[in-house]
Amino acid sequence: MIRQRVIALLGRRDAPTDAVEEYCRYLGEALMAEGFKLIIERAAWPERGWNRAGRRLRRHAKRWRGAWVLVQYTALAWSMRGFPLRFPRLLRILKAAGVHLGVVFHDVEPYGGTRVIDRLRRRVQLCTMRKALRICDAAVFTVPIEKISWIKNQRGKGCFIPVGANLPTASKANSRKGILTRDKLSVAVFGITGGELGRKEIEQIVEAVRFAAAHASNLRLIVLGRNALSAEVELRERFQDCPIELHVLGVLPGEDVVRSLSISDVLLFVRGHISTRRGSAIAGIACGLPVIACAGSETAAPITEAGLALFSPQRKGDLGDVLVRVLKDEHYRAELAQRSWVAQRQYFSWPAIAARYAAFMRGVE
Repeated sequence: MIRQRVIALLGRRDAPTDAVEEYCRYLGEALMAEGFKLIIERAAWPERGWNRAGRRLRRHAKRWRGAWVLVQYTALAWSMRGFPLRFPRLLRILKAAGVHLGVVFHDVEPYGGTRVIDRLRRRVQLCTMRKALRICDAAVFTVPIEKISWIKNQRGKGCFIPVGANLPTASKANSRKGILTRDKLSVAVFGITGGELGRKEIEQIVEAVRFAAAHASNLRLIVLGRNALSAEVELRERFQDCPIELHVLGVLPGEDVVRSLSISDVLLFVRGHISTRRGSAIAGIACGLPVIACAGSETAAPITEAGLALFSPQRKGDLGDVLVRVLKDEHYRAELAQRSWVAQRQYFSWPAIAARYAAFMRGVE
């Protein structure tokens, strides 16, 4: 079977894990069944400098003529400090080479902040994203287009495709009923933001889990993913007098993440509002978990069809109340879990995502 070639072009590598590269790898595996072969390339501007990286890209792009090139956009992939001024130039190089040019917007909004530097960064990012949308042949957005504040006149160029979990989830997440951990109810937290935001997240987690421990016995808390280990000391101190079993696991291989989530009863997501671009929340959905989260400007279908138990950050103690209800009401928990399984299969599995990419690329041609 001859497969149509697709190039996924990435910028600066992220650490300790690169979610965009993992996204492309899982997408590429699923696209094989749709008749596409996805090849991951990098514009190595941090190592080579922009001029050398641009010349190298011109040489490579000559061989890509007629193929789809899907450029993966996050502000920090194309600028060390989130000022991606050179990104449109890169797109023009590809356009001049005669490729079918797509931009995948993993960042769909500019960064927040109130400082002068934050406002300047926001203006640069908005300008860059608008230019990118004008230059490209088509764009993929990871949230519904009507939820994006800066798009007005060019919606016809855009296609909404949610992200999937960067995990070997689908077929490998065993039913939790078959795992002998029912002596304890397990709450999972997958990833904590660094810095000041991370401290606020830790505060929310501690307050909610301590409240739940007072109402549900034999409670286990599993914290894994980014910044989990750096939060371990504070978490252990804050739970020192609390009767919970705490496991802090850090960044794990995908199979171990699936195993940890699959033995949990609920995912606690406090890294901002839940949406279709929140891979760490979708990881819980992919493993068939109820997900406790709050709604925001990007919260819309199909994420709302998953097993969400929403709390209000404005209502004091509401996160703890929602967590207790999910833990204590077995039927409610099972209903939410079933909704997550169905949403995963229909919207967030890699075959479902690949099918939407294939339709998008064939339709534009």
